[in-house]
Amino acid sequence: MATVTANRPSTSVASSVPATRRRRRRGRGAPIGPAMWVAVVVVVLFVLLPIAWMLLSSFKGPASIGTTSILPHPWTTSNYVSAFGGNGSGDTSGRYILNSVIVAVSTTALVLVLGTLAGYGLGRMPMRGKLPLMMVLLMISVFPAIAVIAPLFLIMKSIGWLNSYQALILPYTAFNLPFAIWILRNYLMGIPKEMEETGRIDGASPLRTLWSIILPQALPGLFTAGIFTFTACWTEFLMALSFNSDNNFRTIPVGISQFGGQYSVPYGMYFATSCVAAIPIAVLVLVFRKSVVSGLTSGAVKG
Repeated sequence: MATVTANRPSTSVASSVPATRRRRRRGRGAPIGPAMWVAVVVVVLFVLLPIAWMLLSSFKGPASIGTTSILPHPWTTSNYVSAFGGNGSGDTSGRYILNSVIVAVSTTALVLVLGTLAGYGLGRMPMRGKLPLMMVLLMISVFPAIAVIAPLFLIMKSIGWLNSYQALILPYTAFNLPFAIWILRNYLMGIPKEMEETGRIDGASPLRTLWSIILPQALPGLFTAGIFTFTACWTEFLMALSFNSDNNFRTIPVGISQFGGQYSVPYGMYFATSCVAAIPIAVLVLVFRKSVVSGLTSGAVKG
């Protein structure tokens, strides 16, 4: 009888092992079928082929661009030299990129500061009218910019801000701030309130609590809002074309559109400058991709 009793625990342990393995297999998810793999390949090719074509074409000579050859023959860097180092356009191309950096970085900093304060107030502090205010912010975020170009142009002209950095920084901030508030508010709502209450017990003010306790936990949300804002400012064309006509203040999208003349289209310079202009966005996405996914996921779950 003692022998039978001693064998029972070993039998239960042995029977629990296959159950544990089955749970692990279910946790991994079902295998991806052939149809899903085909869809993934099609999407990847749809995204990467134009980028590869642009990159390869940037190393082709004028006679090779537009031909059926895929690879450059011969390989040449003349397009990059023409865009950034010669033929009188090198200084302006570099200036366009510098202007884009100044405008995009300044706007992103303003949006993150204002968006963090607004998102903290809307998500963590008691106040009336949160829902109507969030609806107004949502409507502003989807409002077409072309509808306000003419009024903004007249305002900028009357105060003497045409052909200046602030002519782009302030409108960019106004149009990107609502989306950043939505992202940051939803992410801040997912942080446990116990951490904030600990700071209040220690006598910290709301701003001190936000800076020392909340912000370190909200870095993925900040990275997400910052990358979206930077990308929107870096690629914006309509306002940059309307408000700044001086080469000293033009950004890279407008600068690329000014290449060439009435009877010439320098495709090689287009490709070379576009490849260089895409580097900052690619670096940001690759470096902070995990934070972006985390920030977007939190914003989708927390309402």
